[in-house]
Amino acid sequence: MSAEHDGSPHILVFSTINISDPGIDLAGSRHLEYPAAVQTMAVPCSSGLRPSWILHALQHGFDGVFVASDGEECAYLPDCAERTAHIVVTAQALMREHGIAAERLKMAAVCSVCAEPFANYMREFSAALKAIRPVVAA
Repeated sequence: MSAEHDGSPHILVFSTINISDPGIDLAGSRHLEYPAAVQTMAVPCSSGLRPSWILHALQHGFDGVFVASDGEECAYLPDCAERTAHIVVTAQALMREHGIAAERLKMAAVCSVCAEPFANYMREFSAALKAIRPVVAA
């Protein structure tokens, strides 16, 4: 079942405490418009995500998952971006195995001053999700 709020797809954003969270907070404090059905969950490092967490979110009411990765700015690992990209590819394969479109998962680097890019990502992702068939949880 698709969970919608004000007609917008329900999106879970995994954000990082030190890098992407401040940019997301800045988008809010600047009152930049993006869908109200976006929820964030902070993690220490985007390379610590588990593909099963992404699948679980999609099987339990989220229409899409967005990974706001640390990119090259990670304080924990020099290869964080590569590790996170591998997690996303693995999660997309797992999603396909369960009949969920891989397009329901997106990743982009979001830094502490990326308020406008974040808002744009959310608007674009929300529009793309509206064009995809509903999530079929297996």
